[in-house]
Amino acid sequence: MSAMGEGNPPPLQSGIREGAGWGTVSSELQYANPYLQVFLSTVRTPSRPDGALWTIVHRKAATVIAPVTPDGRFLLIRQERIPVRAALWEFPAGQIDTVAGADDVVVRATALRELREETGYELGSEGELIAMGSYFSSPGFTDEHGHIFLARGVVPCPTGASHDEAEAIQECRPFEPGELRGMIAGNEIRDANTLSAFARMSVLGFI
Repeated sequence: MSAMGEGNPPPLQSGIREGAGWGTVSSELQYANPYLQVFLSTVRTPSRPDGALWTIVHRKAATVIAPVTPDGRFLLIRQERIPVRAALWEFPAGQIDTVAGADDVVVRATALRELREETGYELGSEGELIAMGSYFSSPGFTDEHGHIFLARGVVPCPTGASHDEAEAIQECRPFEPGELRGMIAGNEIRDANTLSAFARMSVLGFI
């Protein structure tokens, strides 16, 4: 194991800022692949000035898109998720292809790209992409965070979907808002991305 600054790659995304009592005392790379990095870090916190030892998974930030058709239906994709051994209904989402903190232009471009690739839809002539903030997927062990968007007025792309076969997207279809609520209430929708986007839409008055 070796400490940061001795040839190890930097964290995959740097959207987390230190300060106000927070600071990295030391960080040792344990494992890395193109998708994530695992560090054993000692981190100083406001209540633990001597530092706390923590295993932290660094992962690129992502975008999550809640697509709505002109007639008010929500698009969901059904995708196989190997870690949980299930195919889940979800809003489309995807990682931002940068190791640094992405600006608004890059984040929005990623959201539109993932919308096209995973659903085969895009913003129509009167469509709009509305930012709804961000969230942490599981802050107990990872700094991964997602930027949530509402894409209103989406229409089919002339070329259709173009997602990577490795993503194993089996289906994409629209659901009425009541159906979406029922799927959440019935535990049919279980991923953090979709649940977070639904919660944000609800409190902002979009659904």
